[in-house]
Amino acid sequence: MDLFESLKNKINGKNLTIVFPEGEEPRILGAAVRLLKEKILSPILIGDVAEITKVAADKSFDISGIKIVDPKKYAEFDTMIEKFVEHRKGKNTKEQAEKMLLDNNYFGTMLVYLDKADGMVSGAIHSTGDTVRPALQIVKTAPGNSRISGSFIMQKGDERYMFADCAININPNAQELAEIAIQTAEDAKLFDIDPKVAMLSFSTKGSAKSDDVTKVAEATKIANELAPDLPLDGELQFDAAFVPSVGAQKAPGSKVAGHANVFVFPELQSANIGYKIAQRFGGFEAIGPILQGLAKPISDLSRGCNEEDVYKSAILTAALAL
Repeated sequence: MDLFESLKNKINGKNLTIVFPEGEEPRILGAAVRLLKEKILSPILIGDVAEITKVAADKSFDISGIKIVDPKKYAEFDTMIEKFVEHRKGKNTKEQAEKMLLDNNYFGTMLVYLDKADGMVSGAIHSTGDTVRPALQIVKTAPGNSRISGSFIMQKGDERYMFADCAININPNAQELAEIAIQTAEDAKLFDIDPKVAMLSFSTKGSAKSDDVTKVAEATKIANELAPDLPLDGELQFDAAFVPSVGAQKAPGSKVAGHANVFVFPELQSANIGYKIAQRFGGFEAIGPILQGLAKPISDLSRGCNEEDVYKSAILTAALAL
């Protein structure tokens, strides 16, 4: 089954709500209208009601039935400020909190934290930092996670893989890399991938010597200790991880080599390059980044996204809320 048809079936009838802080953006409006019309989830648009209504009219979007919230006119704004100050434990004054919560991303994140929405999708007109910063300050990381990471689902026809970390951590250490691997494997299950995790390197099983290789080997050891039942192996070159004949030659006896479907890159530079090569040369659809490790689901769009990307990101985010 198509990934998104499968996810729709999972979230159907769950009455999930996703908040969109960029309510005045046409790509967001188009996706929100479609999501409501198809009864997949309930969108909440954040922004000025008059401006959102005007943009919708200009684009011939029927937004009747979509909830719109203006932070400046929110009836429970004072209560939200109090809860924010309490949650931040003295890091922000009441005056600072008021100013911060008038920012749509902070406001939307607080709606998720207060369980008034199940998840949030932002980033169409904001940087990754604008989306991630409130998430880390408010919803924070899930128990057992020291940091967040970003994965991509790479899909073409019947092929479906996951790449990580392609978005957040520039040069994770061995412990962090192990955590990223486990986070990605857990999300893979949700996306109908039975995870077989390859810890990627330019070396396979000691074929090269370097501090970079040692880091991946150590990360593999840590991940195996943390999740002993998870099929995970490293360090593996990409061909050894992906091609059965190469895997059998370079890593005989490995339960992952030649059959991997979750690929954990050693650092952000190679991950970012890798997923874009697969996307542009290989013709794979890159779905993401999916932010992993947060206590509640918040997703970051690319500023180059289209309406379809927003639509799919909202479905993914809703599924992560289950």
